[in-house]
Amino acid sequence: MSEESKKQENQVNQEIQINEEKGKEKNKKSGSFMKNVLILMFAQIMVKILGLVYKFVITNFEGFGDTGLGYYSAGYQIYSVLLALSSIGIPSVISKLVSERIAIGDNKGANRIFKISMTFFVGLGTILSLGLFFGAEYIATAIFNVPDTKYVMQVLAPAIAFVAASATLRGYFAGQNDMKPTSYSQIIEQFLNCVLSITFVYALLGREPYIMAAGGNLSTTLAILLTFVYLIAYYKKKRLKVDKEQKSPEENLTSWKLLKKILVISIPVTISSIISVVNPLIDSATVSRCIQAAFANMYPIKEQLEALAMSKAGILAKVDTLVNLPTAVNVAFSTALVPAISAALAKKDNETASKRMTFSIFASLLIVLPCTAGFMALAQPILNLIYPSANGGAEVLMIFSIPMIFIALNQTINGGLYGLNKTYIPAIALAVGAVIKFVLNIILISNPNIEIMGAGISSIVCQLVAFLITFLTLRKHIKIKFKLGRMIIAPIFAASIMGVCTYFINQGLNQVISNSISTIVSIILGAIIYVISIFLLKILTKEDIMMIPFGTKIYAILVKLGIYKDIESEN
Repeated sequence: MSEESKKQENQVNQEIQINEEKGKEKNKKSGSFMKNVLILMFAQIMVKILGLVYKFVITNFEGFGDTGLGYYSAGYQIYSVLLALSSIGIPSVISKLVSERIAIGDNKGANRIFKISMTFFVGLGTILSLGLFFGAEYIATAIFNVPDTKYVMQVLAPAIAFVAASATLRGYFAGQNDMKPTSYSQIIEQFLNCVLSITFVYALLGREPYIMAAGGNLSTTLAILLTFVYLIAYYKKKRLKVDKEQKSPEENLTSWKLLKKILVISIPVTISSIISVVNPLIDSATVSRCIQAAFANMYPIKEQLEALAMSKAGILAKVDTLVNLPTAVNVAFSTALVPAISAALAKKDNETASKRMTFSIFASLLIVLPCTAGFMALAQPILNLIYPSANGGAEVLMIFSIPMIFIALNQTINGGLYGLNKTYIPAIALAVGAVIKFVLNIILISNPNIEIMGAGISSIVCQLVAFLITFLTLRKHIKIKFKLGRMIIAPIFAASIMGVCTYFINQGLNQVISNSISTIVSIILGAIIYVISIFLLKILTKEDIMMIPFGTKIYAILVKLGIYKDIESEN
């Protein structure tokens, strides 16, 4: 063989080796991303199931019902706003900054960001805890016009400081691409909350609904405190190791300058978080006041009006619990996207960022569309199953299932925008949507013929407007390689098939078995129909299937069944 031929052969072999290494690295990246998504998804499912369990139990306790749930949720909404101010957006911010430092090997800078963040946000959380505790009575009267909601707020107040600390720790671990502490701590917290809520409310049976609601929320504070202890223990074992000789670019910044850098990113994210929890608060506050105004002539006694308002708020709380299940599962994508896209862009890997963004939006649609169809088809049976002693609100659940689609998409897109450093866009979008929602709520809920259905109508408009703003902005900064037919029309068609089939299956089963069993069977069969429809319509490509658990085996079975072809070109 000539010298020239040997050179050519060596060059070819080198190119093959480089391509193989690139392929392995690509698979490793995809596997790591999906592993994090699945860990978070499992945690969110467990958290929401446990939340559904304890709300199911306490709502069906005698004397609690929709009214007790109304008190429970009204006080919790105020707590949620202060929580958002001190902590909810923080994991995304910390994970973004920490992942960027780690991507360039600056562990020392990552640790410094964490410590400064912890000091600031715990301090802020402590101030807000004190403010809520001592201001609870004023807030209860001024916002809800129901003074007894103050007790719920007061038992929740101490939790804010501990949540702020826990959120900072979770962001620190997420920035290290370690989603386990976030997932485990959320499951532990909700498990404790579930057990303690049921115990405390049961112990208070026979008391006033607002007293039972306060007892139920006291469990939240205790669960958060115990979970914080777990996170501290994990931190001591898993904190980033730093070489004493290592130099960090962050060393040139004073603590104040570094804090300003953190706040520049965190303030828009925090505003977005506040506005996202303001929407339920808008519902609680406007429902309470507008229902009292709409039915004042029918209920001349103020206590009766307050009970009616809290009952309507309780219906919204039930619906909110149900529609939050699919969107909570979807949170896994938005949470995993922030550090993933930040790290990719820090390495100037725009292709990986684009692919993850596109896949995450597509996956969000695949998750939320069948849930919408299922709620539309089985609204009343689901409420009968979960809340047999307080099963009102089927029409409300049906209408609230529509904005659920845009909420899920907004969650995913916002994760991408945070990773792109466009943190102010979600805040603007949600602020515009919140203003629209507030105005529409006042107009619609005050009409006794529409009442709380108006909250669902305003949510559709609010979330749609927010989605349009965020999606159009995202497209300007990152390529979204969406195929209209396969990624939008086909999933809608598959979900519609499932919804229609589920409705008629349930109607038929109701003739021969109990409502509870028929509802459970209908949901299971509906899920099977949806999965079969996805594969028959070839909505997922080979690459998509390979990213899900047991993807290789699933694809092999689909090839044997003749649904997919092994040599098929995936586009």
